[in-house]
Amino acid sequence: MAYRASTPSLDPFQDPRLSAPSTPGEYRSSLVATPYSRSTSGAETNEELAVQVGGVGPGERRTGALIPPSTLSVLDTPDDTSRPLFLGADSANPLAQYDEKQPPTGPYDDLARPHRSRRLRWIIGAAAAAVVVVVLAVVLPLVLVHKSKKSSGTTASNPHSPTGATTGGDGSLVTTADGVTFTYNNSFGGYWVDDPKDPFNNGAQPQSFTPALNETWDFMNDQIRGVNLGGWLVLEPFIVPALFEKYQNSTPSPALPGGLVVDEWTLSVAMTNDTNPGGGLSQLEDHYKTFVTEQDFAQIAAAGLNWVRLPVPYWAIDVWPGEPFLPKTAWNYVLLAIQWARKYGLRMYLELHTAPGSQNGYNHSGRLGPINFLNGPMGIANADRTMGYIRVLAEFVSQNDYQDVVRMFGVINEPLMGIIGRDQLDRFYLQCYDMLRDITGIGNGAYMVVHDGFLGLTPWKDFLPGSDRIVLDTHPYVAFGGGLDAPLDHWPTAACQGFQVNQSLFDFGLTITGEFSAAINDCGLWVQGVGSQPTFGNCSQWGDWQNWTQDMKDGIKQFAMAEMDAMHFPGYFFWTWKIGASSVTGQVESPFWSYQLGLENGWMPTDPREAVGVCDSIGVNFTTPFTTTYQPWQTGGAGAGTIAATAIASLSQYPPPAISNVNGANPLLLPQYTDTSPAPTLPGPTFSGVTTGSGWADPTDTASVAAPVQGCIYPDAWNAPQASTSFLCGAAAVATPTPTPA
Repeated sequence: MAYRASTPSLDPFQDPRLSAPSTPGEYRSSLVATPYSRSTSGAETNEELAVQVGGVGPGERRTGALIPPSTLSVLDTPDDTSRPLFLGADSANPLAQYDEKQPPTGPYDDLARPHRSRRLRWIIGAAAAAVVVVVLAVVLPLVLVHKSKKSSGTTASNPHSPTGATTGGDGSLVTTADGVTFTYNNSFGGYWVDDPKDPFNNGAQPQSFTPALNETWDFMNDQIRGVNLGGWLVLEPFIVPALFEKYQNSTPSPALPGGLVVDEWTLSVAMTNDTNPGGGLSQLEDHYKTFVTEQDFAQIAAAGLNWVRLPVPYWAIDVWPGEPFLPKTAWNYVLLAIQWARKYGLRMYLELHTAPGSQNGYNHSGRLGPINFLNGPMGIANADRTMGYIRVLAEFVSQNDYQDVVRMFGVINEPLMGIIGRDQLDRFYLQCYDMLRDITGIGNGAYMVVHDGFLGLTPWKDFLPGSDRIVLDTHPYVAFGGGLDAPLDHWPTAACQGFQVNQSLFDFGLTITGEFSAAINDCGLWVQGVGSQPTFGNCSQWGDWQNWTQDMKDGIKQFAMAEMDAMHFPGYFFWTWKIGASSVTGQVESPFWSYQLGLENGWMPTDPREAVGVCDSIGVNFTTPFTTTYQPWQTGGAGAGTIAATAIASLSQYPPPAISNVNGANPLLLPQYTDTSPAPTLPGPTFSGVTTGSGWADPTDTASVAAPVQGCIYPDAWNAPQASTSFLCGAAAVATPTPTPA
């Protein structure tokens, strides 16, 4: 069935689109905005307009009825200036509380600050060395000796470069491992590094104004300008519609009810059932090979962007019987992504995007439907299994060879806290933190990223004070409130007012925007999910991007740049880099969401630095400019790792003392797995003549991971009824017929 607002008669546990257990109708942040709209006489009026934000990206994840302001959860604070919200209807003037004309100043004003002295020292050193060493026709030939922590200093010929060079800048030729040759066009002074004898060389730099990988990233002075690689390794119908269009008339079966292909689960079933030439799960690897390539990474650096966010599915590590996903294959492309990011100097935020049982019920979790992560009878079992996958990924990215590239690690994407519960998820986050820092040690390894659970930012004030390098991630969108028919010149002001994260920098610490888009409405093929239509109404002009007027492009660009400015410190990640074409029309049908398409057609900035100052230029100042510095422990300094005793005492019990939708059952008596399976080790890349790591950073970490208890029968891990609060083992299991898997 299409993932739309459901009727009150349905069980909220079976349908995550309904209410949270104790706060009916409140599982997603909603609020009232006051946009400018034109009356028929042309005069401006203030109209209340309900807008859903802070929840969700494209609507397969993001649907449901608007929530009246009177029913907002107690966790939602109406005057929360740190969260992604718009002004309330009680404000007669949308700009009233932003009247102080104080231009954003301080260390986060990226355009105003001078280059760091280390950059000057590098230029001087490189110029001096160039007198001695001559390398064929490259822009920055001495990158291999540029403060590299891992460089062997070799300048051996490179079989992946037409000239044999190991580095190159603007205008240099690159030949990929599969023989594709392209010109590296980077006008920002960036250069690539690819030395077969030193494959872990971290000397590459995406732009002259961004630190090279082997230089220190300074969260007080360096701005994250990032983009997501959505739809590549975790499929979403609106991003890669052609894969789903092929199977929209599938034959119904018990594994494919109604023949509907709406998520990666049902797509995998349909592909497996397709025994015709060109069918089968191998289509997924064909997609991996072609949707994102090395040239995309080169283009990202050339676009002035310096980070990528990589969604990774748990089936890149393992799948269990009954799950239709393509097992382990996606991991090969995670390795390629890390290799390509290293080559072009891009830092990476790698995050686990899916969980067994689903952490939010949206199609990008792998399967559309109920939430069975930390919720319902199989919630504890699924969470324990997820913890094992987090541990395996953490062990890999914490190896010395990957720490300069993978600088942030997200433990789970967009858990729906309104259903799961705040206490339950907080306890899970603490378990993840302890596990991660046991692997890395304090002050070492990637920053740990947690999602705000769609609560907004204010409720996260003082979360785990004293912890070592935790980042809070929020995902604000304006496209899913329904009927957002405001003029284009409304949206830049709305973004500047609603998308600021500065207050959270004071209250929590490092706070990033992991997802946002240029969408001003929900127009686009399957943006609201397969089979669902946009709520906007007439989307014809917004889909016809080839005929957008210059005013339309300029308006969308100004909106995107206003978002970038509002969240520019410490930084952001646009969702997403590219959208695939429809197989029916042969063109991109969701143009708002493609950074690449926007670059090519003029509605995304060719230099993202131009966004800094946009809000001030339209008269919207930052309400709480972050002109101070982070607490030392927030960036791995003094005090890091010494979490307040009160926080430990309140959250250390795990499993949680209670979870939702289990008829009050004791979590310790629910179906659980046992830690008896050897932890899988992810393989690393192979390079001729070069020794690589084992895939496991901490050799003292020898614990096993979750496995089913032998001789026990478990309820469906993806759709367990609330009554399934016990499981049968031993003689009882033998005497009970095994149920047919869903």
